[in-house]
Amino acid sequence: MTNTAPKVRVLFVCLGNICRSPMAEAVFRDLVKQAGMQDIVEADSAGTGDYHLGEQPHQGTRALLQQRGISYAHAARQVGVEDFEQFDYLIAMDRTNLSDLRAIGQRAGAKVALLSDFIPEGAAKDVPDPYYTGNFEAVYHMVEAGGRGLLEAIQRDLAVAS
Repeated sequence: MTNTAPKVRVLFVCLGNICRSPMAEAVFRDLVKQAGMQDIVEADSAGTGDYHLGEQPHQGTRALLQQRGISYAHAARQVGVEDFEQFDYLIAMDRTNLSDLRAIGQRAGAKVALLSDFIPEGAAKDVPDPYYTGNFEAVYHMVEAGGRGLLEAIQRDLAVAS
């Protein structure tokens, strides 16, 4: 792919933007970099709630990413109506997040979906919140599988568009 390809912007969304969505963003960015597509695909994350605005990711998320050599810096933020104009994909971690996103707004052409929609093995519909379960490892495997599937979908979309 060339640098003239269109920029694709992905926003990962969970409740507080300190566990699942920042993990998904960091893992996805790493996958994008491995694919050599960092000039074409961008990622960010946000939460539907305002519980942790400005905070860094949860220690469990940071520790897991560090163990895997994935660098990441982020301050929690809340998703807004403007995100539906700025992003091509809004990817929710669970059905409640998806419902909240749909209540906030939607623009023609923006793809609003669950991360699990991109996991081929028919995974559970919701990525569990490790803030409550403590199971950051299971969440990592889900966001990695979902990120791979999402990147493949973006690559297919770009191939059709060119």
